[in-house]
Order: sequence, then C-alpha cells, then structure tokens
Amino acid sequence: MFQLDEKFLDDIGLGEMPEDQKRPFLQHIYDELELRVGTKLSEGMSDKQLEEFEAIIDRKEDVVNRWLDQNNPEFKNDPMFQKIIEATGLAPDDVSLKAEYTATRWLELNRPDYREVVSSVLEAIKQEIIAGKDSILGANQAA
Repeated sequence: MFQLDEKFLDDIGLGEMPEDQKRPFLQHIYDELELRVGTKLSEGMSDKQLEEFEAIIDRKEDVVNRWLDQNNPEFKNDPMFQKIIEATGLAPDDVSLKAEYTATRWLELNRPDYREVVSSVLEAIKQEIIAGKDSILGANQAA
C-alpha cells in the first residue's frame, strides 16, 4: 500500500517543509484522500450497501459481527486478521480491530477495485500537490 510519511513528503517535493507543519499537512492529505476515495467508491453502490459499509466504519458491533458471521465466520484464522492484530496490538475481540478487518473484506467483496481507486486518487492528489508545491512552501515560509 502506501505510507503518508517523511518519504512521501520528499517524493512530492515538500521534504523541506517546517517540521511543525509536516504532521498537520499529512493529516490534511489523509483526510482529503479518505473523502475522495469514499466519494469514488460510493458511485454505483446501493443505499443498502452504503448503509452497511457506513455502519462497519462506525464500528457498530452488531453490524460487524453479523457481517462476519454471514461472510467469514472463521475470520480469526485469516492471516490478514492476524497481521492487523500484530500491527495494532489490539485484542482479537476488540470491535475496532474487527471493524478494520471487516471493512477491508467488505470492500474486497463489494468493490474489488478499491485498491486501484485508492492508488489513482492518491496519484491525483500527489500531482496537485507537486503542481502547487512552490506556493505551499511559500505560504509556509511566509507564516
């Protein structure tokens, strides 16, 4: 996948951004990416699909558990689930952990192109930032 980190800033020409502005800028990029990807992925989905996915993202435990029971009752044995446990340090029954896993599996089932969507949206954002990097850096230096 991708990392929004110091290397990302270097890759888009913003490595010299003041340290105190890097984290807020990366958070802004993440928020924008999430908004644009969500908008793109929602195209063509039914209201029922959108409601279900929103409930999973909102960590509604009953919806998460129901989806897992119906679609992947052996999820705790899935290597991807184990990787999420390792990465987060959360307990296997933690609703945040299960929701993270469920959201990924839900997307694989309902929008198998989601990785490509994320990649193309991120690339578009990168190109926008590269095109405006001088003004971004100039605004930072003026501040």
